[in-house]
Amino acid sequence: MSFFQNLSIFFFLLFTLAFPSADAAVFDIRNNCPFTVWAAAIPGGGRKLDRGQTWSINVKAGTTQARIWARTKCNFDGAGRGKCETGDCGGILQCQAYGQPPNTLAEYALNQFNNLDFIDISLVDGFNVPMEFSPTSGGCSKVIRCTADINGQCPNELRAPGGCNNPCTVFKTDQYCCNSGSCGPTRYSKFFKDRCPDAYSYPKDDATSTFTCPGGTNYKVIFCP
Repeated sequence: MSFFQNLSIFFFLLFTLAFPSADAAVFDIRNNCPFTVWAAAIPGGGRKLDRGQTWSINVKAGTTQARIWARTKCNFDGAGRGKCETGDCGGILQCQAYGQPPNTLAEYALNQFNNLDFIDISLVDGFNVPMEFSPTSGGCSKVIRCTADINGQCPNELRAPGGCNNPCTVFKTDQYCCNSGSCGPTRYSKFFKDRCPDAYSYPKDDATSTFTCPGGTNYKVIFCP
């Protein structure tokens, strides 16, 4: 074996030790709602889920800015094109972009600082169906739930077909959207926070709404838990 082959093996082993490989995370997405939903995931695409059905996706380590949500009252043709009342992602079954508000979101970033996963439920894009987001492995036990009747109690000015909008979607002001980088809670964010204390109620709601699990943890997302 040549000097250069030995050198190549040395650097390969050094890289492997310095940057250990991480397994993909498995997300089991289940519909417990008494109606059909069209689950959506970035990354992942989309899948029609009748009541009781589950869809599993594998997400590679290091993935960031990812989300899972439910679309409701969808109609798609054989080519996978159509429209949904809530959560529509450009009129296609296999989502390649985020959904249209209002939609309850499970958000995550895998294998980040200290090899931790960061997970949350967000109502920053409003609410359409109740949700649970929780780990299924890794010794992590945090269960995030948002199961209140937000649609039924939604303030009139935030009401939307099939859901309840976040005020940013409706009013589009710095106060509600935090475009300027600094903002605080409002009476509308308090409406969401009172009903779902563990969920993001406005964009700067990090302290009480972001949770961590060890990298390599698997998860489940349940619609209507």
